[in-house]
Formats: sequence, structure tokens, C-alpha cells
Amino acid sequence: MKIQLETISPESKSPFRVLHDPKLNDLFFWHFHPEYELVYIEGATATRHVGDHISTYQKSDLVLIGSNMPHLNFDHGVKTNYRMEVLHIKPSFRKSFANEIPELNQICELFDQAQFGIAFNGETKNSIGKRIKELHTLAPFQLFVEVMQLLEELSNSNEYTLLHDKPFVNRFSLKEQKRMRTIYAYIDEHYQGKITVDEIASLCNLSKPAFCRYFKKATGNSFVAFLNQYRISQAKRLLLMGKNITETCFDCGFESLSYFNRIFKKVTLENPSEFKKRHLNN
Repeated sequence: MKIQLETISPESKSPFRVLHDPKLNDLFFWHFHPEYELVYIEGATATRHVGDHISTYQKSDLVLIGSNMPHLNFDHGVKTNYRMEVLHIKPSFRKSFANEIPELNQICELFDQAQFGIAFNGETKNSIGKRIKELHTLAPFQLFVEVMQLLEELSNSNEYTLLHDKPFVNRFSLKEQKRMRTIYAYIDEHYQGKITVDEIASLCNLSKPAFCRYFKKATGNSFVAFLNQYRISQAKRLLLMGKNITETCFDCGFESLSYFNRIFKKVTLENPSEFKKRHLNN
């Protein structure tokens, strides 16, 4: 898995870049970039993986992602007929432009909140989504004006959820980012089966003790605890899609139902049946 640090071309003086309907669904594209990213996708139900947050979005999603915040492409694994639009905003737009204009204070606060990861919903998602789909058709000046209006509307919206409890800080150097992406990609591909610490250590060209020390320092978790958290995140997605608890248990790589129930409650503070019932009632 090749790490990609995305940037807007330095030759472009525009603070914005629009990616019209990129198709990355066959890739596990875990990446980061200095630009803020506003992404809209419709016609898909898939995984939303931003920073440490993993959840499932249904039918459409509108998310603002902060600078250098690792995230997975929102269309990863999507098989339906979908459409995705991505807007990148240079950090210099905020530092050299928005910060200097008092009338844009609210937009600056929106950029601050973006470091939590912001998932918009309701009418905000619907109205902004329709307008984002037209950005690629606009001339440069009209694009600038429309993006400013979009940011102003988002900054005034109260229809959103923060994806983290505190601003996400990218903890890794570029070398560590590459190594962690290799680990994440391997987990994503193999979590339904057995994964041992030995094979992950070998993947990283480290001894088992060295890998365990590295992973604990890098993530704050043991590898087993991290793997269990990832599997439980996938289990929550499957339960919300209608799978029963036994199917979900084994589809997520757990070898016994009792262990699955114990880990699920440890991670979520409720057992799988309580989780499923609560969400169905909602």
C-alpha cells in the first residue's frame, strides 16, 4: 500500500481544487493531505473512516475533514452506482486570507471544528450536496463565490455531528504514516480471518517485541486491542445492516460468540443485542 500525501499543484494559485466524481472504490486509499476536504457522496452505503472514527453512512454523506487528518476514501468497496464530489481547500486560504478578514471569523471557526471531523445531516446535507455537484461546471470567479457561500452556510448550520471528542492530531511522521497504512490495509483486507502479531511484525520487518513496543507507542493500544476495536466497528456496521449476532461474530473474525459478546461490551459499553435494539428503535 503506497502512502500518498496529496497536495494542490503548487503551480496553481487557486485556493480550491474540485475533484469531479473520482472513482476510487477499488482502492483502499488511506491518506492525508494539508488541505481541508469537503466530500459529498450519494448513491452509496459504506464506511466512513476519518481519523480514529469508523462508522457507516447510509445512502449519502457530507463530511468536512481537517488539515492532515488521515481518512479512507468514502467510496471504498462501493458496488452501487454512486457519485462523489470532493473540494480541497488550501490551508493558506485560512492563514493568509480568512484570518485577516473579521467578517470571515465564523468560517475560521468552521475550519477549527474541521479538526474534529464534521458529518453534516438533514437539509444542510441535501442542499449543500446539490450545489457541490455543480462546482465543476463553474468558471473560476463563480467557483470562488460559490465556495465562500457554501462555507458560510456550513458555518451557520447546526445539523452536524462531530466525529471526535477533541481535535484530531496527526501523530505520525511520514515514515510512520507509511508503516501504519501498511498495517491498516492488511487489517482491512484480512480482519475476517485470523491475524497474528507475528505476521504483522513480519510485515513491518520488526521482531515481535519491537513491533509491540512500536505499535503501543504509536497508537496507545496493544495490537490485539486495536484489532478488536476495528472488528467491533465492522460488527456494528453489519448489525445495522440487518445481520444477526452469530453471523456478525464470525464475519468479523471472532472465533467464539462468548468472546465476541465480551469484547463488544468492553468497547461499546453495551452488548450486541442492546446495541441493535437501541438503533432499531431509533
